[in-house]
Order: sequence, then C-alpha cells, then structure tokens
Amino acid sequence: MKHHATDAHTLAAAYTLGALDDGEREAFDAHLRACEACGQEAAEFEATAARLASAVSQPPPASAKAQVMAAIDGVRQLPPHIPAPVAAPALRGIVRRRALPLALAAGVTAAVLGGVAVWQAQHGQDLRQQARQAQQQLDAVSAVLTAPDARTVHGKAANGALTTVVASDRQNKAVFTAANLPAPGAGKTYQLWLDHDGTMRPAGLIDHDGTVVLTGNPADAGAVGLTLEPAGGSPQPTTDPLLLMTLPA
Repeated sequence: MKHHATDAHTLAAAYTLGALDDGEREAFDAHLRACEACGQEAAEFEATAARLASAVSQPPPASAKAQVMAAIDGVRQLPPHIPAPVAAPALRGIVRRRALPLALAAGVTAAVLGGVAVWQAQHGQDLRQQARQAQQQLDAVSAVLTAPDARTVHGKAANGALTTVVASDRQNKAVFTAANLPAPGAGKTYQLWLDHDGTMRPAGLIDHDGTVVLTGNPADAGAVGLTLEPAGGSPQPTTDPLLLMTLPA
C-alpha cells in the first residue's frame, strides 16, 4: 500500500515509546534520516515520557531486596513464552489503530504498579486509592498528550528545575511536568499560574517532581508561571516568578 508522506510524521511518539514493530521501526528510522523535524519531535517525546514515568514511580522499601533474595531459591522458573508471529501492519494502519495512550499507559502505569506491588500487602486500601488517583491522572494527561494538536515546549526554572508544557487547544488543557524540582521548604509550595495579558491566574499547585494538568483556561493564556508561595497557594503571586514560559503556539 502506498502511504502519504504525512502519515510517518505522526509516529514520532509511538517510535520513542517502543510501540512500533521491528519493520515499522526500520521504516521510521529511514524516515528520520531525512526528516529533521521528526528527529526533534522524537527527542522531545522521549524526554517528556521519561519525566512522566519518573514522576509517578514509587521507590521500593529498604527491606524489599532482602525479602526477594530470601525467597528466590524457592521460586520455580517457568519455561519461556514464545508468542505466535504476527505480520507487521502498514504504517497507515499503525496511525489509525495504535494510539499513543497505549504506549503511555504501558510506560507510566508500569512505573506506578512497580511501587504499588511492593506495598500492597501492608497498605492495600491506601494503595487502591492511590492507584485510582494515578489512573485518573494518567487519563487526564494522556488526553492532552494524544490530542492531534498537542504542542510541546521545554524550559528551565531559576531554581534549576527542568520543565515541560504540553498544550492542546482542542482539549483546552495544558499539562505541566517538572523534574529536579527542589523541595519548597516547610510551610511553602510551588504554585502554577496562567498569564492572561499580564494578569496571573492560579493554575494549580506542585510541591515535588511530577506532572499536573493545569486548572483554568489556557486557550487565551500567553504563558505559564511558577512561583514559591505559602502552603495552600495564593490568589495572586507573592514572589518573583521562578519561571515564565511562553505557551507553545
């Protein structure tokens, strides 16, 4: 089947998240050698996916390794599972059938469940609630990231935090991700803002590395701001912005 040239441009996210078969990856590798724009987009998706996964992951308890090593001798190894061969579909089929939410769910949910499994016996009820909240967050984030008009911009705050904003006019939502965000300190929190023609409107709180969907209406906002505020947030910024990043056009 002959493919339109524009089809390949939509596969950058699935490519960076390992959602393509061998044949599809080879075809996209060839496309990347001739398309600088897709190379840049693939690099941005890779950085964003890594930040999302690290934002929701949970470290295992210190006792986990000792427990695993003590029990490993009694675990019988299973024979390898060999899946039936499946013919690689055409690129156009991949665009229609294989949406980015599946790849994001595989990467981000794996990070969530890796920590959940370790603690489940002791904190079952709390973990189920956390899992539901994590799934709701994942659904909201995925809706923005997979929107056909999703646009991405990266920045760096004055305190060294690495930031990413993905915005979608169709969803009328924007997602903010922070990495290497220093602890805000006792009685403090980081607050996000949407800049509407010089008027800063509250857009949510974030106090550690992670990903949040901005509250408010980003459609007519020009930038996203980040300030350090008293715990609970403020109606207006009380400190100079650590970041004022123009929303992607």
